[in-house]
Amino acid sequence: MNRLAGTTSPYLLQHADNPVDWWPWGPEAFEEAKRRDVPVLLSVGYSACHWCHVMAHESFEDEVTAALINERFVAVKVDREERPDVDAVYMEAVQAATGQGGWPMTVFLTPDAEPFYFGTYFPPEPRHGMPSFSDVLDGVSHAWTERRDEVGEVAGKIVKDLSARSLAFGGDGVPGEEELAQALLGLTREYDTTAGGFGGAPKFPPSMALEFLLRHHARTGSEGALQMAADTCEAMARGGIYDQLGGGFARYAVDREWVVPHFEKMLYDNALLCRVYTHLWRATGSGLARRVALETADFMVRELRTPEGGFASALDADSDDGTGRHVEGAYYVWTPAQLAAVLGEEDAGDAARYFGVTEEGTFEHGSSVLQLPQDAGVSDAERIASVRARLLAAREQRPRPGRDDKVVAAWNGLAVAALAEAGALFDRPDLVERATEAADLLVRLHLDEGARLTRTSKDGHAGGNAGVLEDYADVAEGFLALASVTGEGVWLEFAGFLLDVVLDQFTAEGGALYDTAHDAERLIRRPQDPTDNATPSGWTAAAGALLTYAAHTGSEAHRTAAERALGVVRALGPRAPRFIGWGLAVAEALLDGPREIAVVGAPDDEAFRALRRTALRAGTPGAVLATGLPGGEEFPLLRDRPLIDGRATAYVCRHFVCDAPTTDPEALSRKLAAH
Repeated sequence: MNRLAGTTSPYLLQHADNPVDWWPWGPEAFEEAKRRDVPVLLSVGYSACHWCHVMAHESFEDEVTAALINERFVAVKVDREERPDVDAVYMEAVQAATGQGGWPMTVFLTPDAEPFYFGTYFPPEPRHGMPSFSDVLDGVSHAWTERRDEVGEVAGKIVKDLSARSLAFGGDGVPGEEELAQALLGLTREYDTTAGGFGGAPKFPPSMALEFLLRHHARTGSEGALQMAADTCEAMARGGIYDQLGGGFARYAVDREWVVPHFEKMLYDNALLCRVYTHLWRATGSGLARRVALETADFMVRELRTPEGGFASALDADSDDGTGRHVEGAYYVWTPAQLAAVLGEEDAGDAARYFGVTEEGTFEHGSSVLQLPQDAGVSDAERIASVRARLLAAREQRPRPGRDDKVVAAWNGLAVAALAEAGALFDRPDLVERATEAADLLVRLHLDEGARLTRTSKDGHAGGNAGVLEDYADVAEGFLALASVTGEGVWLEFAGFLLDVVLDQFTAEGGALYDTAHDAERLIRRPQDPTDNATPSGWTAAAGALLTYAAHTGSEAHRTAAERALGVVRALGPRAPRFIGWGLAVAEALLDGPREIAVVGAPDDEAFRALRRTALRAGTPGAVLATGLPGGEEFPLLRDRPLIDGRATAYVCRHFVCDAPTTDPEALSRKLAAH
């Protein structure tokens, strides 16, 4: 029976034709395990995961291995992007038991969903100290039949240990100047002065930490914070982690210098980095930042936009190398001979120097990942533009990486925010339109009448999994950004609906936040993680959206909830700033007010547009902007804000207490630049 064929997850669909008798996560699978008195094999991954594909090919597509699994286990396959709660709970157990984690995640459970044996990728034969997967299956099966009491004791102890872990970081006071200064010092100590970024290999784009650095500079004038952000952004943009032909960023670099990426491209990385580079341009006017922000936005629209108007989750790292083999990076890498075949010898030589392509190669088998070295030695911009266009057109003829077409609510919220801001700041109304269309899809397909979110959809059909905290927070963040950019108050209203659910369903006593709703499916532990990983944690994202909404509306309930949630940043920020960067960025906004900007006037008035443009370009941390006619009911900030002498007018406020209004864009700029 093919139980995965009707699912909306591309990852599960990839496994639908395996000889393994897979079950999706659900009570039916565990009831079957109880009926047969066998353990559950839980396999968790995602569609763009390279090693998930490897293990699938080696083990789950192998008839002998599949027969062993089907005989002795109930096999459950989970898409971690559809069920981040399931992934989080069992990944915590894996990391506690083994000291490491990753995907594919392989966990053996009792029929009561209690874990007792853990791992990630297992090879088909013993390798590098790892047992073969079949040996693991034999060993677990033997333990289950011969040492059941011992298995039960182990499972019970693990569940007890996990259940005892809870966070009470809330309500203990907001982070202040001292904590943010300590966080900046911590980042400075971990900063790679040679290659940019933080720590060593593998090196991930530190999107949330960069937002903190940019906001800290905007609030305090710290040149050191700005320099770390700018140098890191330049190093990434010049490195192989950035697609020098088509735009967009890969998931991470396997080396310290950003040269060789892990080639999968995720929507969330590109949304976050599009916003970072947009904000860097706003702070510095950097032409490189502008180019990368726009190319990344265009990549998202061109490569990830779905027919329904949302954004797909990811592009695979692997693709056909032309011989029928799926090879990581095959779509992106070049040899000198390949350059010559497309460009001719003369242009190929210049292109090799410009993009750092060598005979030895920077990747496998003499191929190179395209980079943009400082000393490229080619100054003819028009010629290079032609070379890029010709190489991109040639690359388009290669077999393309697979695309994970599911629409994840949280990541689409991040994309809405990024495209809305980039479109407004770079005068690209088409990007604002794409953001609006994605937001419309989220309302139409993911949001029910009770303002409850569905986490995923695919091909215009909503999935069956409830939204988690990051979905509510990131979608609210996107709606709030769209409200400021478009002047359409309906997006503020929708954000309010979502944040009311956060207050009602995700908030614990003392202001701490859970990742799942009070009425969500009960797992062996209720997940609760305030630390940022590849995306802002639901906890810190919620704090940011609550604070922004409070600044728009004056709601003390939302501001208080934001402040209580930021207690975790006070506790963790000085100790682990790399892992709570978005929380630190929100704290910067809180210390600055955040400032509330109201621009009143007629939308077709050039004076109104000049004030609006000035407000958008201010880097004031977490500032909110409301625009429209005086007394506009959609935005509380516009109420009781009249025109001055009949002219478009700007008000800068904190807690709805405003400075003297101005009709002069330069005066507004000075007000917003004041630290």
